[in-house]
Amino acid sequence: MSKKRNYAKEYAEYHSKPAQKKRRAGRNAARRKMEKAGKVRKGDGKDVDHKDRNPRNNARSNLRIQSQKENRGRNK
Repeated sequence: MSKKRNYAKEYAEYHSKPAQKKRRAGRNAARRKMEKAGKVRKGDGKDVDHKDRNPRNNARSNLRIQSQKENRGRNK
């Protein structure tokens, strides 16, 4: 039997850190940029991938659209 996740503890120990907030903001900005360009839509099952894996580099040449399976499989 698996234990329930403690989301409050997870947030406090990882997601609330300033560095992680900047990375998340970069990923969100890339998504908004591609939505504005008409490349992705909310709920379409696509991810915006950073080719160089740097979420703060949101240059159009560094962004590409991938399926969730491709993008999340590549990042392991």
